This record gives sequence, C-alpha cells and structure tokens, in this order.
Amino acid sequence: MQSEFIVEMNQQNFQQILEGSMNTPVVVYFWAPMSQESADLVPQIQQLAQQYAGAFTLALLNCEQEQQIAGQFGIQALPTIALFSQGQAIDGLGGPQPIQAIEAMLQKHLPSQDELNLQKALSLMSEQKYSEALVLFTSLPEELQNKGEVKLAKADCLLATGQFSDAEAVLAQIPLEYQDNYYKGLMAKLELHAQAANSPEIQALEAQLASDAQNTKIANELALQYHEVNRSDEALELLWAFISKDLGALDGEMKKTFMDILSALGQDNSTAKQYRRQLYSILY
Repeated sequence: MQSEFIVEMNQQNFQQILEGSMNTPVVVYFWAPMSQESADLVPQIQQLAQQYAGAFTLALLNCEQEQQIAGQFGIQALPTIALFSQGQAIDGLGGPQPIQAIEAMLQKHLPSQDELNLQKALSLMSEQKYSEALVLFTSLPEELQNKGEVKLAKADCLLATGQFSDAEAVLAQIPLEYQDNYYKGLMAKLELHAQAANSPEIQALEAQLASDAQNTKIANELALQYHEVNRSDEALELLWAFISKDLGALDGEMKKTFMDILSALGQDNSTAKQYRRQLYSILY
C-alpha cells in the first residue's frame, strides 16, 4: 500500500526516519516474510496508519532484507512494534499481537480518531472547504460538539454554506466565556444576513400571502425570493405546506421549485436531507 504516511525502512533512510520522530511520532514495524504472523499483520497496520492520516509515520522494516538494522535494534521476536517520539523509543510490543493491542498502545500516546477528525475539520476550514469541514464537525461525538470552540467553528461553516437558521441555533448556545471577537464577528454576519433577507419585495409577498393563504402562485414566488436570500429553510417549509397535500400544486411548478432548491443545497445540507426523506415517503 503506497501512502505518504507509510515508508519502507532500509539502511539508507532509517536514521532520517528516526530523526523525523522529532516532529511526528514513528511506528517501526519489524517483520519478515518467513514469519507468517508478522506478514499477515502488515495490511492491518497499514490500514491503521491510513486511518490516523498522518498522526504517525509507519516505517516497515523487513528483517530478512535489513538484518543489520534488526540486529542494531536487538530484535528477538517477530513482529516487534516500536513507537518513537522526539528521537526516543517510548513504547513497544514484542511477539504476535492482535491489531487491537497495537491500537491500544497508540491511543496512550496519540490523539484519538475524534480529535484527529476535529483537527482535519479545522484544517479544511482554513482552506475554505466549509461543506467538507461541516460533515466532520457533525460526525464528532456530543462531548466534543458541545465545546465552545467547536460550536463557534461549526457556526462559521453553517454561515459560510448559507444555513443561517442552523447557525443561529448554534450561536444561541455559545457559553458566555466564548462570546469573544470571533463570536461577535459571526453574530454580525448573521445580522447582516437578516437585514438583507427581509427586503421590501419579500415583505410585500408575505403580506399578500397572509391575506390569501392558499394562493399557490404567491407562495411559490415567495419561496423563490426566500431561496435567493439564503432563507432556504423557510422556502422549503412554505413549499412543503402545499406539495405535501397536492404534488401537482400550481401545475407541478411548486414541486419543481422544491426540487430545484433541494438540488441547490446539495447532499450534505441537514434540512435538505430531512425534506428529501419526507418527499420520498409520499412519492414511494
């Protein structure tokens, strides 16, 4: 398996690899083709390295090919696993091991998978990949999602992806100690959206619909206006009130508007997911 996190250790690079542990922990896996148990574990430990996605470097050392290095390390059993950090061996395992034992050893010294996902989400945010970051934030356990700094980052992604109602709900739960300049900046974005999203045209359509609640043409136009100013949640709610009772409302135009908005919001939008499920329940 080729990966930037996995290297083959040999006489030429082993010193450089161990020096690399000054920056990133290195797991050296000593194995040999003649040791079936050590060979069988190679794909599993490679997969583990992929899952950790750079939290450590996996260095594979074939002891048959690199007997001198194996001798320098005093290897007596295969497989042997050694964890290096800051240039020093800090933990290890000798003899046949289930992959769970290796995972347990790593968990003592490395960030958890959830913490790695959080770091990755923050990195994606810095690259302005807000939708991808939001998927990771949403996948975090409740304990992490409830942290103030995580809520702020999630609200930032929600604002960037036009999910203003959800962002408002998250910002309403920010603890007082986290209501700093970052928080104030997000609240300012939310306020600017609220001002832009309540245009005279929208107000006029809302007034017309209030006086003629069953007018499908006005309702459809208002939903389109809502969507234009990123009030898509309200647009879908309004359209659903009509098409849930009559899929052919406004000669099918309302259903088309509804589907267009769902498509525009994409597959990862939580509100769109909810309405897709509701639509499928009446279609099939």
